[in-house]
Amino acid sequence: MKLRLSPLPAVLPALLPAVLLLMAAAGPARADTEAAAGLRHCRSLPEPGARLACYDALPLAPTLREAPVAPPAPPAPAAPSQAQREAAFGLAEPPAGQVQAITSVIPGHFQGWDPGTVITLANGQVWQITDDTSAAYELDNPRVTVRRAALGSFMLDIEGARRTPRARRLR
Repeated sequence: MKLRLSPLPAVLPALLPAVLLLMAAAGPARADTEAAAGLRHCRSLPEPGARLACYDALPLAPTLREAPVAPPAPPAPAAPSQAQREAAFGLAEPPAGQVQAITSVIPGHFQGWDPGTVITLANGQVWQITDDTSAAYELDNPRVTVRRAALGSFMLDIEGARRTPRARRLR
């Protein structure tokens, strides 16, 4: 029985990736050793100015030159004041800790409401009746409390009125 050996050129392509991998691994190690020697030399200098000049003269490692710089963190939002929370009342879904009710006045003579009636409060907020209720009253400058109700709706509790209409804020 005769053994057949493969020729040397056929073995080289199989070994080439392993050789290249070893060479690539040795390169950074040598560079790291040179950088460490440079740092040790700079650290040994007794005079601060010379030491700083030595550090400045050292070449940066490629990973340090190409390292991405993280953007600064955005500043934390300031908590809204009570006046800001009341001004936003009824315009959008409330975040946690939002105002649950506000109190104002319907300025002047108030005669009641029908479906779709628009009511302007003394604080400038404008509300519209959204349910199908109607009521007739003769009230002067009645106090009104607008409070949150189920499913994101709002109720108008009008002083002197026996009914509480559902409303939505227009502005």
